[in-house]
Amino acid sequence: MILLRSIAFAAFFYLWSLLIAVVMAPAMLGSGRSALGWVRLWNSGTLFGLRAICGIEVEVRGREYIPSSGALIAAKHQCMFDAFAPLSHLSCPSLVGKQELARIPLFGWYAVRSKLMLVVDRKGHAGALRRLMAETRSALNEGRQLLIFPQGTRTPPGTHAKYKPGVAGLYRDLGVSCVPLATNAGVHWAPHGILRRPGKIVFEYLEPIPPGLARGPFMKVLEHRLEAAADALIVERA
Repeated sequence: MILLRSIAFAAFFYLWSLLIAVVMAPAMLGSGRSALGWVRLWNSGTLFGLRAICGIEVEVRGREYIPSSGALIAAKHQCMFDAFAPLSHLSCPSLVGKQELARIPLFGWYAVRSKLMLVVDRKGHAGALRRLMAETRSALNEGRQLLIFPQGTRTPPGTHAKYKPGVAGLYRDLGVSCVPLATNAGVHWAPHGILRRPGKIVFEYLEPIPPGLARGPFMKVLEHRLEAAADALIVERA
């Protein structure tokens, strides 16, 4: 039954995504200001499909910690869903993502053009890092919330991959607070493949880490809080 529901949802999801992509295509010729609205509409349809087809509910906790102005959000990354779902929680987000995301036809191109996504060139070395820092500082000055995945890639639920130093560099150089964002999304939306298991996906915003910590203490606090919260969500589900 789970497999049949997953196949049905996959068909719905890709048809829905194609429809949104076709309808939003003319907007690429405009200013790009409507990008977030299109993403939120896409998310709303995806949430409907998860609930109606797969029996998956989505809950957002810790709303009091969601920043309304410029801040850094370090999120646990377990599947594709947790890369775009938080964009509906935030007032003015910019996703710091790898180049592969920017190559997604229409969605990726429009996201980059509208500053909804800032691209990390992991092969660009020092020059790419300087460009990224300039872009993130500009986005922060516009009041955007920078969403970054400190592990740099999807990690299956319950696994603890090494945290990359990029998040510490942004935290230090931008001088802003960092809000950890835990989730159990990978339990219900498989990191790879089409399986969608019924239950409740939770996104939990945690107490912000204030600016000013040195690199070592910051990384230790971030990893401890984020991993503990994500593990607790998995245990809660069990």
